Amino acid sequence: MITVTLYTRHNHEASQQAITDLETLQEKIPFRLVEIPLEDNATLMENYGAQAPVVVVGPYKLYSPFSMQDLQVTIGAAADRVRHLEQVGDEAYQARVERGQRLTGSDRFSYWLSNHYMLLFNLAVFLYVGLPFLAPVLMKAGAEGPAAVVYKIYSPLCHQLAYRSWFLFGEQPAYPRGLAGITGWQTFQQVTGLNDLDILAARELIGDSKMGYKVALCERDVAIYGSILLFGIIFALTGRRLKSLPWYIWVFVGIIPIGLDGISQLPSLLDVSWLSSLPVRESTPLLRTITGFLFGFTTAWFGYPYVEDGMRDTRILLTRKIAIIKSNRIEDRI
Repeated sequence: MITVTLYTRHNHEASQQAITDLETLQEKIPFRLVEIPLEDNATLMENYGAQAPVVVVGPYKLYSPFSMQDLQVTIGAAADRVRHLEQVGDEAYQARVERGQRLTGSDRFSYWLSNHYMLLFNLAVFLYVGLPFLAPVLMKAGAEGPAAVVYKIYSPLCHQLAYRSWFLFGEQPAYPRGLAGITGWQTFQQVTGLNDLDILAARELIGDSKMGYKVALCERDVAIYGSILLFGIIFALTGRRLKSLPWYIWVFVGIIPIGLDGISQLPSLLDVSWLSSLPVRESTPLLRTITGFLFGFTTAWFGYPYVEDGMRDTRILLTRKIAIIKSNRIEDRI
């Protein structure tokens, strides 16, 4: 027997009429009717509220307004399709029917994940961007061993150049190269005595009690992941309703500025002949922070709504499956 799912609204004339029409049709075409009130589920209400009532039967879907004839044709087509699949012994169809009759552990996990994925995303990003700040805190506390572990973990994930990183507990929040041209700040070479072209030394330098201790992520990465976390919190607080940022805004606001700011620094670091004719420049902590923030924030704004679209489809599918299974159990008890 086929199942007809009807999404309705409370005290809604069109919904009541749909129920009446479907009950009348049950006398002609046997089917199981499962009613799901939209007000009971925010996701369903958001998707179907303005189009209620909505009928779903097999692969077919009807949105209001529809007539008794529309219902009869749609349900009849679904019933004919089921009869045909059963006659030819379609194994894939039989497997789908069996899966539809039970709620698996995978279903439960998928339903939970579709509702709580942003909590997991935000927690993961918070830990990723927060743990690097623990490294200088541990150094300040004298726990050099645990601090070294944090630096080691993030070493493959970030260049960790000391002159492009934030410092805690020191005289300055950062020690940029002289090329950056920041007045009033001591440069990396002045403070350390190191050649700022020695990339390996700049990576390995952690700091000391006077200059402070380096955060295990560079300035730009802190801005990128911090802004991703900020948007993730905003997205969660707004009920995941924000639409995806247009791709061209993401490209022109998020990607191009960070690309220009980052790539334009290469001639000042690489001893390559064909780069010698290009202007030599070094970005500043402020520019790295701004371009990193724009990239992270726009990337999250572009991507998270697409993730929500997929998760919303999962919630709708599993909400319907759960309602059908509950209805079947009720009928079995009767």
